[in-house]
Amino acid sequence: MAVLVLQLLLLASGLLAETGRAVTFSSRLIHRFSEEVKALRVSRGGGGNATGSWPEKRSVEYYQLLVSSDFQRQNMKLGTHYEVLFPSEGSKTMSLGNDFGWLHYTWIDVGTPNVAFLVALDAGSDLLWLPCECVQCAPLSASYYNSLDRDLNEYSPSSSSTSEHLPCSHQLCELGPNCKSPKESCPYTVNYYSENTSTSGLLVQDVLHLSSGSNGGSNHSVKAPIILGCGMKQSGGYLDGVAPDGLIGLGIGEISVPSILAKAGLVRNSFSMCFDEDDSGRIFFGDQGPVSQKNTPFLPLNGKYETYIVGVEACCIGNSCLKQSDFNALVDSGASFTFLPNAVYERIADEFDRRVNATRASSEGYPWKYCYKSSMKEKPKVPSLTLVFPLNNTFVVHDPVFLIYGMEGVAAFCLAIQPADGDIGTIGHNFMTGYRMVFDRENLKLGWSHSNCQGLEDGQSMPLSPNGRPPNPLPTNEQQSSSQGHAVAPAVAGRAPTSASAAPREVMTPYFGLLRLLLPLLLLHLPAHHHHIVDSLTC
Repeated sequence: MAVLVLQLLLLASGLLAETGRAVTFSSRLIHRFSEEVKALRVSRGGGGNATGSWPEKRSVEYYQLLVSSDFQRQNMKLGTHYEVLFPSEGSKTMSLGNDFGWLHYTWIDVGTPNVAFLVALDAGSDLLWLPCECVQCAPLSASYYNSLDRDLNEYSPSSSSTSEHLPCSHQLCELGPNCKSPKESCPYTVNYYSENTSTSGLLVQDVLHLSSGSNGGSNHSVKAPIILGCGMKQSGGYLDGVAPDGLIGLGIGEISVPSILAKAGLVRNSFSMCFDEDDSGRIFFGDQGPVSQKNTPFLPLNGKYETYIVGVEACCIGNSCLKQSDFNALVDSGASFTFLPNAVYERIADEFDRRVNATRASSEGYPWKYCYKSSMKEKPKVPSLTLVFPLNNTFVVHDPVFLIYGMEGVAAFCLAIQPADGDIGTIGHNFMTGYRMVFDRENLKLGWSHSNCQGLEDGQSMPLSPNGRPPNPLPTNEQQSSSQGHAVAPAVAGRAPTSASAAPREVMTPYFGLLRLLLPLLLLHLPAHHHHIVDSLTC
């Protein structure tokens, strides 16, 4: 709708000196493209330019100018910079190693009064769920985990004054047609293909507590209405330590937290994550990244944008770019490591083996085929791996290896890639180290730029718990051999593509030993077909 120019011609109608007489004012509204305004602009020096560029009424140019002006006014109201949001306890994320499947986690506050939960970050699925009114949940006691110094929490809808059950009639209730009444509470089931891993319960509406960091200004709190899963019953990997206190889905679906925040107008429809070499990182909702970042478009799967898939045109080892090394890949923060289609994997591994200056070591007991001895106490020098995207946008993985530590430093290292059947690979967060990864859903593209992950404005610090003890995510001797606690295999969390022919499907069975503890090998998720919310997590 066009904005009208208000020309106030204050006519003092009936202004009389007598007291008690009413004084009324009137004004006349004049459209900014009217003949009167045009004449006024010319008289004030607009001259030929003003007249010559004047649009003919109801012409294409006329409406283009109206729309352009409306956008300019909207930008004036919103400002040139949008604020970003992050969890109220801080933007920092962390990996807790063996205890939690090597995924990244962050603390979030939910409900009124707010309760803190340590949730896994998963860009491959949509739903935020928490252990809730538990019938079958993972242990929440700190004594069960080496890395924690406070107990994890269980969500209770009845204890939150802002909690409401989502009715079966709600548009986001996928199982609504199965309900006996539209007023019933909406049930949900998230099935994970491998090892009978699942979560089920009821969908709930509540508030997520966030902080807003504006450019150089003070932070202020935001209570964002969200939909979450009250996870009453978990199975499989969710009982073994992967996401014991819940998982936050960051996917494209309408029910995900980024989708809900953007739809509410709280942030731009984008978010970023950053992972550094110390197994910590940052998450920001609404971040579209710096102007200088590189980017590549997301690709649809079966005609729909259901997850974050990108197309790699070529792969390079060092300065050698390989032929027939193109593939599509899921970009998934819920994957600990990286998988590539079989044919591409073989080409990359052979070239890496040819270029690395180290002696091959036995790979028996390890998930990776290409492992090497190291006589160095420090990180060995290895050739980089470069992913080439359209328009020659390159993504360089400087250290595509997993280091194995001995008593005196680095004892060995392995090329941290595994093969997968099908033509879709998975780029895990080990390849994202050192980058600020931007999932720009508004423009359907992935952005990246080098970052030390200190935050957009140095962020907010987030200790592991109130007493400030930092986590120890590294595979140390003490962590691996401790008689207390337990170990969990590296995990892959995320929804599998619906196309069985396009999805990675290889299930691998070896185990790998890390110092004295054997960890089960990461299993690549298989496609699942269900009529309700379907995700996949393997561990």
